[in-house]
Amino acid sequence: MGERKVPASRAASGARTRTGVTVAFKTLGCKVNRAESDAIAARLLGHGAVLVAEEDADVVVVDTCTVTGEADRKARKAVRHALGLPREPVVVVTGCLAAIDAPMLARLGDRVVVEADKDAVAQRVAGLLGMSEAYEAASEVPTDADGAHARDAAVRARDAFRTRVTVKVEDGCDAFCAYCIVPHARGLPRSVPLATVVAEVEALVAAGVAEVVLAGINLGRYEDAPSGAGLPALVEAVAETGVARIRLSSVEPGDLTPELLDVLARTGAACRHLHVPLQSGADTVLRAMGRPYTVAAYAERIAAARTALPGLAVTTDVIAGFPGESEADARHTLDTVRELAFARLHVFRFSPREGTPAAEMPGHLDPQEVAARAERLRELDGELRDAHARSRLTDEVEVLIEEVRPDAAGTLVATGTTREYLRAQGPGTGRAAGDIGTLRVTSLQGDVLLGEWL
Repeated sequence: MGERKVPASRAASGARTRTGVTVAFKTLGCKVNRAESDAIAARLLGHGAVLVAEEDADVVVVDTCTVTGEADRKARKAVRHALGLPREPVVVVTGCLAAIDAPMLARLGDRVVVEADKDAVAQRVAGLLGMSEAYEAASEVPTDADGAHARDAAVRARDAFRTRVTVKVEDGCDAFCAYCIVPHARGLPRSVPLATVVAEVEALVAAGVAEVVLAGINLGRYEDAPSGAGLPALVEAVAETGVARIRLSSVEPGDLTPELLDVLARTGAACRHLHVPLQSGADTVLRAMGRPYTVAAYAERIAAARTALPGLAVTTDVIAGFPGESEADARHTLDTVRELAFARLHVFRFSPREGTPAAEMPGHLDPQEVAARAERLRELDGELRDAHARSRLTDEVEVLIEEVRPDAAGTLVATGTTREYLRAQGPGTGRAAGDIGTLRVTSLQGDVLLGEWL
């Protein structure tokens, strides 16, 4: 397919009341995708692009996920939505689905440009917007051996649109769970060098960023090649930058080692929140999924984490309706989730992903039954969120403020996130995004903590 360049008049004038060429991002899937989209946006911002809403964009970048059949459907829907916008933007599609099935995506429309290599997306977009010369010239600015100039420019750009920054430290997975295509899309585990991660976080701290989220497709597989340092050493090294808060994106149960828990316990910056995927509360289903633990082993890991980290909030993923899941298995999952008292669930309806073993397994459930089981889990999720929020009533909690804006009555309200990953609100007067404050919780609005600043 020949590439369609943005008309020169639009590339020169930008979107409506804005100046500069305009780009929008639609990011699906995991926190690693979020970090990669941020990095692409940062490069474009540093070279003169303007980030806007999709309806105002000359180019829309869709960063796709392909972990399930449902994820593929959402990706196609996002591309079609962008193609239907009145400004008729060029739609650049990247991410895992672009790596797995580029021809299918290209067939969605003559304004679709597929670029599976995320490192090439920024330059590809620059070319579409007529920015190639400026992009290449800016990219040739000399940097020191650590690339500090380019890194600092990216940090300044990121800081313009995010108060919490996700730092990608690992890519790839070799778990090959029966339902997941990601190892085929992203390849085997590989890690960002420790020195590079530390340098990026140092630049973020210098730019005023208070919280970093260390993210990977399989974060526990992090290993610095020169030193052999694993995830615990990475957390220690990042903490030495002076960053106020460190959050881990997701950790597999087997990676909750005594060494990691010890490091988290004595690292003041480490948030008391871990996301640990469960996927099912029935051993028979876990075996069919290819998950390398039993429910009892998982529970032991969570108990050890809560002992090491008092006040820990644990969130998780659960898949409803996996092939062969019986009604008893579904009840076991509900019981397990309730007993483990998670702070929040991410509930996924099983949807077969072509190319995975699960897609070929016998015993696929009726979609209506899968939906019903997922709904029961979501109802339990609501109960668990409420209970977690109620447990913090009258407490004093640390809040990273992410936005300050008037409410419906015109009163300024500051909204942010606690270390335990709860949403919280307090009076907005005298507060700004990026501030960290201590809130005394006095009431709740759903599962949002309300209170007064100390």
